Amino acid sequence: MKRLSHQLYLTIIASLLLVVFVACALWRFAPSLTPVDQAFEMTGELLAAQLPPAGASAAAQQQAIDGLYQRLRLDLALFDSERRPLAAAGQPVPPPRGRSETGGWAYGHGSPGWAIRLPDDRWIVARPPPRQHWPLLNLIGFLGGIALAVAICAYPVVRRLTGRLERLQAGVESLGAGDLSARVKVEGKDEIASLAESFNRAAARIRELVGAHKTLLANASHDLRTPLARIRMAVELMKENADPKRKAELEQDVAELDALIDEILLASRLDALKGLEADEDVDLLALAAEECARYESAELDGEPVAARGDPRLLRRMIRNLLENAKRHGAPPIKVRVSRIEGGAEITVGDRGPGVPEAECERVFDPFYRLTGAQGITGAGLGLALVRQIARQHGGEARCAPQSEQRSCFVVVLPVRSWAAGMATGVR
Repeated sequence: MKRLSHQLYLTIIASLLLVVFVACALWRFAPSLTPVDQAFEMTGELLAAQLPPAGASAAAQQQAIDGLYQRLRLDLALFDSERRPLAAAGQPVPPPRGRSETGGWAYGHGSPGWAIRLPDDRWIVARPPPRQHWPLLNLIGFLGGIALAVAICAYPVVRRLTGRLERLQAGVESLGAGDLSARVKVEGKDEIASLAESFNRAAARIRELVGAHKTLLANASHDLRTPLARIRMAVELMKENADPKRKAELEQDVAELDALIDEILLASRLDALKGLEADEDVDLLALAAEECARYESAELDGEPVAARGDPRLLRRMIRNLLENAKRHGAPPIKVRVSRIEGGAEITVGDRGPGVPEAECERVFDPFYRLTGAQGITGAGLGLALVRQIARQHGGEARCAPQSEQRSCFVVVLPVRSWAAGMATGVR
């Protein structure tokens, strides 16, 4: 019972059933009211006029009861003041019970009857024949019909209310999934409409803040290029007698700062892009071969697989995987490009210490460092960019340690059937 619509609807139904139950209980067990007592008293006076006196013979009393039975078509029974039967006509009826002074319901086998006290303390019990409906059943049917009508009319109202909440939930989930343009339709003028308006305002504000953050990041990264270029020029213009060690350190710092700015700019651009800037056929094996040629310890294996995408981004993805293996792993670096069902798989592994299982996902977070890692260079954006580029192409990147390669990263990219055919020369 997790849906709000079901909870509200069942609450209404339960309330209606409770009303029916309480009404029937009051009808059955509540003390008699004065108008009802008066009705029984008047009925007793009228019946007493149609019956012989209490001292009459049993035959006379039976004859009178038979006459009433013929006229009223009710099951009848006459009892004395001690509630012993004197005469009866029709089906057997229950004897009068209770302490009422005038009369009331008489219950027994079959349907209930009316017990009426006569002025001479005798009792007469009348009951409709079985073919007629019981008064209690009439009440239950009447209230049940009302409950059914309310239940039918309440369902559309409940569904409309919870439907708006479900649409609001869908908008929240879309926003949480990264769709900053997600908005919900404002319906009505109640609390849910106010909540939808608040959500739309919050979503617009979040979009503005994220946009401002991206703009600031891009501008700051661009502004860092100018002093970086001046530092690099100063290093080049240093005198020949400058300390070679100090000069090498400066060159290394400049190179790392340049790489950091380049990765920040790329990450910012990927966040802002809705699609790929270029969409063309890329031979992943050839691309991997070109990048592996830059590393002495890299070994390439696999088969030609063509994928659609941006060749510059795919090249950067493979380069980052190789650079990560060089910095944090141990040679040899083994790269494999293979075809899998519906896609291509790029595997880059080495003989390094690997990534603990608990941190296999966190290594893709920007600027994340493995627990206990020391003396590690790099900006900490390499693997984050790998996953960003893979997802930008509709694929995924993961850390998948293997028995022979504890440090192993796998990228899976979708391959269209016609692109796969081009890799093998099949049209």
